[in-house]
Amino acid sequence: MTYPLNGIAPLSHLGVIRVEGEDAAKFLHGQLTQDFALLGMDQARLAAFLSAKGRMQASFIGFKRSATEVLLVCSRDLLPPTLKRLSMFVLRAKAKLTDATNDFALYGLAGDAVPGGSQPAWTKTDTGSASVIHLYPANGQPRALWVAPAADPAPTGPALDEALWRWSEVKSGVATLTTPLVEAFVPQMLNYESVGGVNFKKGCYPGQEVVARSQFRGTLKRRAYIAHAAAEVAVGAEVFNTADLEQPCGTVVQVAPAPGGGFDTIVSLQISAAQEGNLQVGAAGGVALSLGPLPYPLLEDI
Repeated sequence: MTYPLNGIAPLSHLGVIRVEGEDAAKFLHGQLTQDFALLGMDQARLAAFLSAKGRMQASFIGFKRSATEVLLVCSRDLLPPTLKRLSMFVLRAKAKLTDATNDFALYGLAGDAVPGGSQPAWTKTDTGSASVIHLYPANGQPRALWVAPAADPAPTGPALDEALWRWSEVKSGVATLTTPLVEAFVPQMLNYESVGGVNFKKGCYPGQEVVARSQFRGTLKRRAYIAHAAAEVAVGAEVFNTADLEQPCGTVVQVAPAPGGGFDTIVSLQISAAQEGNLQVGAAGGVALSLGPLPYPLLEDI
């Protein structure tokens, strides 16, 4: 069954880090999983900031507002520690990082509210002083992120409940890292290499060796999946195979109420457990999970 996904939603759960200076893109290129050195004004990047062990500490949608200014949109709860960690690596680079959340208004656009309709993910268009970043679709509808100076008028169109937007984020299959998940995953465990979040041809960045080894040596044993639960489950909760309630086989990554009832979720699972099925969140008395199809092919299948 499909549900209408059309309109404009304010996004209170996201924040903005501003990186300014002539070395802004070069600095980010050396710290994140995507290529910022070649970032054009008509593009955006999905990227992750990793520990030295290759574990995700934050995820971003990054784009240029000018040749010397890059904005990173991330989960608001992760912004303060992420800003602090990233700033430690600036050293001699001509780049300044600040919390610019209050300087910008963020909206999610879906369906007919997306300017130009369906476009490839991570393309960017400018509408006046607003930046429109096209995202992965959900429920068959185009989606985009609108970022504009806070004093600008809001985009016009029908209102979309923020809860419905959060559901669209889950259904898109592109996870946003939040506090309970810091250092829980290498990027491929959230399918980031399949949705434009990792560039394997760029230069070094923290954790690169672990990411490359996971990709090219066949050591990756977990992937992200979309699932449905009849009752609410918590981000960070453990997933089990019903035949083995001692050893967890996965983690709940993102959750939103489903319009038709229950809750849809992104889960990161052992590939073998996903193939076997019989999954539940929590051990004794857990909530049953049913897996659905991913809306995009995995890189290994392309």
